[in-house]
Amino acid sequence: MTMTIAPDQVERIVWNQHHDPFEVLGSHPIEQDGKTVWVVRAYLPNASAAWVVLPEERKEYPMQAVHNPHFFECTIDIPELANYQLRIQEGEHERVIYDPYAFRSPRLTEFDLHLFAEGNHHRIYEKLGAHLTEINGVKGVYFAVWAPNARNVSVLGDFNYWDGRKHQMRKGPTGIWELFIPELGVGDRYKYEIKNFDGHIYEKSDPYGFQQEVRPKTASIVTDLDTYKWNDLDWMEKRRHTDPLTQPISVYEVHLGSWLHGSSDEPAKQANGETVSPVLVSELKPKARFLTYRELAERLIPYVKNLGYTHIEILPIAEHPFDGSWGYQVTGYYACTSRYGSPEDFMYFVDRCHENGIGVIVDWVPGHFPKDGHGLAFFDGTHLYEHADPRIGEHKEWGTLVFNYSRHEVRNFLVSNALFWFDKYHIDGVRVDAVASMLYLDYFRKDGEWLPNQYGGRENLEAADFLRQANNVIFSYFPGILSIAEESTSWPMVSWPTYMGGLGFNLKWNMGWMHDMLDYFSMDPWFRQFHQNNVTFSIWYHHSENFMLALSHDEVVHGKSNIIGKIPGDTWQKFANARCLFAFMFTHPGKKTMFMSM
Repeated sequence: MTMTIAPDQVERIVWNQHHDPFEVLGSHPIEQDGKTVWVVRAYLPNASAAWVVLPEERKEYPMQAVHNPHFFECTIDIPELANYQLRIQEGEHERVIYDPYAFRSPRLTEFDLHLFAEGNHHRIYEKLGAHLTEINGVKGVYFAVWAPNARNVSVLGDFNYWDGRKHQMRKGPTGIWELFIPELGVGDRYKYEIKNFDGHIYEKSDPYGFQQEVRPKTASIVTDLDTYKWNDLDWMEKRRHTDPLTQPISVYEVHLGSWLHGSSDEPAKQANGETVSPVLVSELKPKARFLTYRELAERLIPYVKNLGYTHIEILPIAEHPFDGSWGYQVTGYYACTSRYGSPEDFMYFVDRCHENGIGVIVDWVPGHFPKDGHGLAFFDGTHLYEHADPRIGEHKEWGTLVFNYSRHEVRNFLVSNALFWFDKYHIDGVRVDAVASMLYLDYFRKDGEWLPNQYGGRENLEAADFLRQANNVIFSYFPGILSIAEESTSWPMVSWPTYMGGLGFNLKWNMGWMHDMLDYFSMDPWFRQFHQNNVTFSIWYHHSENFMLALSHDEVVHGKSNIIGKIPGDTWQKFANARCLFAFMFTHPGKKTMFMSM
C-alpha cells in the first residue's frame, strides 16, 4: 500500500496539535496512476482494525494503520464518495459510525463571521453552541465555540468516553472552532477540551449551551429549544403595541429556590406523568427539595395573582454553581438553571404567567462572572472574556471577574444573550444587576487599584456603550418590554433614550428613596421629626428619571431583617408602621417592586 500522508501530519493529529484536522482526516480526492481516487483517513484511538463501509453499494474496504497503530488509511477507486461509514473493531466490540470528518462544509457563513467580529450578530446563539443539524440526510449535532487563542479544541462527551483525541475541531479565521458529530441528539452531555500553547488543558462548559447538568456537575446538555408549543400569542401581540410606562406596574420579586420547598419524599412529576429525581436544597434541610418550574406555575402564579401584582421578577435564572449566590454568579448565560427543571419547563412557567395576565422579568447579570474553572474565566488559556489587568478586570470585593466590553465578540456574547431570553423564553423584561459597578472604573476600588479611561476619568465608557447597544437591540426586536437598571449612583439619564444621550433603559430603581425610607422607619418615631427630609427629598428629583420604587432582596440578605424586623416598637406598632410605609410607597409616583419576604 502506498501511504499518502506524511508522518509529521499524523503526529500533529495524534498529539492534538492540528488547527484543521479536516486537512488530514476524512475523505480526500488524490491523483493515482493518472486517475482520481479517494483516500479515507481516520484517527481511532483504542481501535485495532477499521473498515470503510459504503451502505448504498453494500461494500467494505479494509483500512491499514500508517505511522501510528491507531491512524488508519484506505484508498478507494470510485468516482464519488459520500455518506460513507466506518466499522471499528475495539477489543471484542464492534460499532459502525458516520465519520465526522466526512462533513466538511462549515455552517457559519462569511457574513456570520463578519457580524460576530464587529459585535453585531444579534442572534449568534443560533450559530455558536450545540445545534441539532441534518447534513446530507444524516442527523447529528453541530458544535461551534469561540476560542481564538487555543492551540486545539475538542468535543468531549459520553459518546467518546470523554476522550479529547476523538473529536478534534477545526479552527476558522476568526477563532471559531467547529465540528459536526453525526448521530448525537437531545440529552447528550458534552464539554470542550481546550489546550493552550503551553500544553495546559481546560475542560469548559459551552458558553452558548442551552442547558447544563444539575450542580455540582458542570457538563452542558444538547437541547432543542424549538419544540415547545406556546399559547401566549395574544399576550405577545398586545405587549408589542403597549407602552409599559403608561401602565400600572407592581412587581413581586422572588427567588425560586427559597420561596417554597417541597418534600424529597414526594418527587415532582413532569407533564408526561414521569417522576423527576428531586434536587435537594442543602445538607441543612435534608428532607427539602426545590420545587420545579411546573410546580411553581401551579403555586406561585395564583398566589401572586391573588395579591394583585402585575409582574413576577425572578432572581437570576441562568445557570450558576453556588446556591448561596442566589444566581448572581453565572456560569451558563444561555442555560436556565436545571435546579428547577428543563428549559421546556421554564417555558411552561412563563406561558402560564401570560395566560394569567402576569408578566415575567428576569434578573440579568452582565457586569461580572465567577472564576469557576468550567466557566468563562481564562476560557481559552488567555483572558478572553475578562480584562487581563486586575485593576479593570476583577471585582475583589465579590471575587469575580469583569467582562471586557471593548472586545467586540464579548459584547456580542452579552447583547445576544439579552435578546435570547426575550426570543426563546418570551420574558417581558430584564432587570440589569449592579449597573453602577459597570459604569465606574473605581467602583469598590481604592486609589491606585484602578485605571482611568482615555480621558483620565473614572467612567467606564465601553460599558456605557455596551448598555446603550444592548437596550437598542432588545427594544428594536421587542417593543413593549421592560429594561430596568439597578443603578445606585447619580449617573445622568439612565432611563432616557439613547438618541437623547441616555443609556436606553425605560426604568431605574430608586435606590435613594429605598434607603431614605428604610432609615426613616427604622428610627424611633420620636426622632423622625428631625428627619422629615427623608420623606420629601425623593419628590425633588423624581422627574429626572423614570423611577421604580423597590424594596428589594438586597435589604434582607446578609443578616438584614425584613420590614417588620427593621421597625422599632411592639408587634402592633411594627405592623402599623409597615402599613404606613406601604401606603406611602404605593401613593408615591413611580412603578413598584416588592421582594417576597418583605
